[in-house]
Amino acid sequence: MLTTLRIKNLALVADLTLELQPGCNVVTGETGAGKSIIIGALNLVLGERADRTLIRSGSDACSVEAVFDVAKLRAPLKSFLEENGLEPCEDHQLVLKRTFTSAGTNRQFVNGSPTTLNVLASIGEWLVDMHGPHDHQSLLHPAKQLTILDAFGGLDKEREAFGEIVRRRAVLENEKSALIVDERTYAQQLDLLRFQVQEIEAARFQPDEDERITQEHNRASNAARLLQLSHAALDLLSENESSVLTQAGVVGRTLQELQRVDAGAGELTQVHEQAVAAMRELQAELSRYADKVDVDPARLAELEERLNLIQSLKRKYGATLAEVIATGEESKRKLASLESRDAELTRLNAALEKLDGEILKAGQALSAKRKKVIPQLAKAAGKQLADLGFQQSKFEVELRTLTRPSDTLSHPMGEGRGEGAPFPATGFDAIEFQFCPNVGEPLKPLRAIASSGEMARVMLALKTVLAAEDEIPVLIFDEVDANVGGETANAVGEKMKQIAANRQVLCITHLPQVAAPADAHFVVTKQVRDGRTISEIELLDAKSRVTELARMLGGQSDAARKHAEALLR
Repeated sequence: MLTTLRIKNLALVADLTLELQPGCNVVTGETGAGKSIIIGALNLVLGERADRTLIRSGSDACSVEAVFDVAKLRAPLKSFLEENGLEPCEDHQLVLKRTFTSAGTNRQFVNGSPTTLNVLASIGEWLVDMHGPHDHQSLLHPAKQLTILDAFGGLDKEREAFGEIVRRRAVLENEKSALIVDERTYAQQLDLLRFQVQEIEAARFQPDEDERITQEHNRASNAARLLQLSHAALDLLSENESSVLTQAGVVGRTLQELQRVDAGAGELTQVHEQAVAAMRELQAELSRYADKVDVDPARLAELEERLNLIQSLKRKYGATLAEVIATGEESKRKLASLESRDAELTRLNAALEKLDGEILKAGQALSAKRKKVIPQLAKAAGKQLADLGFQQSKFEVELRTLTRPSDTLSHPMGEGRGEGAPFPATGFDAIEFQFCPNVGEPLKPLRAIASSGEMARVMLALKTVLAAEDEIPVLIFDEVDANVGGETANAVGEKMKQIAANRQVLCITHLPQVAAPADAHFVVTKQVRDGRTISEIELLDAKSRVTELARMLGGQSDAARKHAEALLR
């Protein structure tokens, strides 16, 4: 559940902390008081794109911080945090933070660790299910309706398993398509691959060879200069009358004379001996180095030729020698596949035939389970709709199933198809929610309903039905009760309360009938301080709730307050 939401310098909010309660939380207030800022802040901390114009006037930055209690969260949050290098939760508290500045800088944190917006959004999908006044429009799409049916029936695992088989088939189908080409193209591909394999294999490259050849070429191209410098160093060190070692001998004899006069100077003689030994070691190393330097024009030409070959193949096949070698291996694999095209096609066709059988079996099993679930969903949704004022309404689910695997479903949005496969990844079925709100009228597709109020109630009915199966712990309803009133408004409030028995609910509403059943009631107000308008939020006690409900009913008359008290009772 969401325990704390803190907002700083966002729109009319200077510094606001909202401590939410378990169960059903409602937020009310006059139009324009800032209720929508709470939804905007949650959207930001859950990864939505930031709008710099939302930063409070006079401020350079704003921030939103949300704290969630994830003790009962079923999603694999712990492993997700580890995989993304984020700090674990302490005492089951997940802390999300988002800041952005007027200069356009965005920063986001999970448990204090910096992260990306995509990670923040991924976590948000596990935590919050948000429904705005227009979100019920998603119910119009058959693909979304099929998702709702599967969620209600607990068929998500079967659906995912079916989709995985379809994805495996698509991979094989793409491999087959790559083999099925016309003879001219086939011959061209063979020639190209053979040339690539022959050219790379003929080079006989070794890993990191380019670095070794480059170093050797550098020495070979500068061999004369290296020989000159090494001989000059040897000459200065030991091979003339004024060399360093000759002078060191003079110094040694002087130190021996010094030691005869003063026995305490023996340490100086030892230091001298060590220095001479080091110089003789340097002399030996220099001699060995000079012997290795080879002024060989033929070897230099050979190295230059090898380097030119390496650079040439890098330009063709990869930025590094490792990439060139990898390209050669891949070309060899493709060549072998093309050369044994008939055998490979036979193998792929057999594999595809086997997968087609698995898909047919899994798809038929999924369709059978959906057929059993449909009456249950229709009955449950019909009961909830009756509670919401549709006593004589009808709700049914029309199912269309493919008669042959090669058929295609007419998804209006083109959704659910596995690329490269004749099967939709969601199964062989397409459904359409059918609804009749009035007696004597025929059932019509849900998308044919014009009233947004009716659509909102259908959405709320389905959300109530799905509440027990839904694993997302926080549900937010932003004025989804628009265009309803009277007794229906009472039913909407009761539905919110019913959903809150299993999930935490945050509801922004203008209806007193929806606000009254809530476990916690917050009111947003606008205040003017120091010449600036700010939005504030307050958790109401029992007496204050009566006052706020009376305001929502039209005033503070005795009749309005008595009506408010009756609603609370």
